[in-house]
Amino acid sequence: MASAGIDVSAAMWAGLAVVTVGLIVLDLLVFARHHAPSLRESAIWSVAWIALAVVFGVAWWGWQGAEAGSQFFSGYLLERSLSLDNVFVFAVILSYFAVPRDVQPKLLTWGIGLALLLRLAFILVGAALLDAFHVTFYVFGVLLLYTAYKLARHDDVDIAPDHNPALRLIRRRVPMTDRYDGERMFVRRAGRWLATPLLAVFVVVATTDVIFAVDSIPAIFAVTREPFIVFAANAFAMLGLRALYFLLAGMRERFVHLSDGLAVILGFIGVKMLLVDIWHVPIWLSLAVIAIVLALTMVLSLRARPAESPR
Repeated sequence: MASAGIDVSAAMWAGLAVVTVGLIVLDLLVFARHHAPSLRESAIWSVAWIALAVVFGVAWWGWQGAEAGSQFFSGYLLERSLSLDNVFVFAVILSYFAVPRDVQPKLLTWGIGLALLLRLAFILVGAALLDAFHVTFYVFGVLLLYTAYKLARHDDVDIAPDHNPALRLIRRRVPMTDRYDGERMFVRRAGRWLATPLLAVFVVVATTDVIFAVDSIPAIFAVTREPFIVFAANAFAMLGLRALYFLLAGMRERFVHLSDGLAVILGFIGVKMLLVDIWHVPIWLSLAVIAIVLALTMVLSLRARPAESPR
């Protein structure tokens, strides 16, 4: 779980920021352009985002060595697997607010961009806590085991956007129209600016993802304590969410064992954090466990009948 002796400079952070922002802009200008993507487009873009992550990981491996490279790939695979739940939650949110399908790509891009900024703050705070208080490892471990328990019991099913504190605050403080106006979040009416419901959905998407980060960020800190790798893995996993959403949003009922698989992964990571002073689990073992459990989850889910769904 060490940082593999990596000396991360301000220039490296600046480079990662430029890459991340550049990819978000590319996504806005190409993928999220004024129409809902087809299944074929979504599949192509999903593969493209994975390919970009692999290219970054290989380059990072060649530059910083095998340990740093394996930490990135382990973190990316972990975040990518946990992001599957985000996809289905996004589907619930967009359906709840009846967001027009043509607006959804750009909305998700902006929402994920804001979520990445919020996650960066979470990552830096988490890293500082781990450096200052060793007991944080045990706190994170217990949190992950509790989350794994909830997932195994399928206690995470109900999503209530109306209970989102940020949404309540916006509705109280920001004058808002009662209908969408294309991709606009603000419109001028009778000489004053008003928000559209799209602003509320944007905030709910971003803040809901941060709630998911409460589980995923502690989990990746069990793989590496280097904030640069943690954020890079998060960025590449999150940037592919939009394409993954349009590819999988209508298939939630097919992933009947997803919660079980994620529960096993988080349980393993939680135990790994609790054993930090007894046994340092090798990175290759973490990568193997995550990959095998995720593969088995997908295979068993696709072979299961809908009637077998524990949900």
